[in-house]
Amino acid sequence: MEGEMLIMGIILAILISAGMLFLFNWLMGYRKGHIRIDFDERYFKEKEHIEAIRTELEKQGKEVHYQGNGHFIIDGESYLFIERTVNMGGVPMQRTILQPIKK
Repeated sequence: MEGEMLIMGIILAILISAGMLFLFNWLMGYRKGHIRIDFDERYFKEKEHIEAIRTELEKQGKEVHYQGNGHFIIDGESYLFIERTVNMGGVPMQRTILQPIKK
């Protein structure tokens, strides 16, 4: 009986850990079609952040147009700008995620 409880506890801990890892990856933009950018610099002003996104994507050879209100057109496809800040080893990391907008 105690052995079964121990095994169930281990299985539950593994499932919870896997679920948390999946959720973290999902929130950080690791999904098909998403564009992720991690800048060395942290942007506090939205206008500066948007200009940095445009510059970086153009460096990568993409055609970029900012439509306003967090919407970009990148190589003819629509994207929504999402910014996430996560603590990584005690240091805040700002991640830029461009999520494709389904038509």
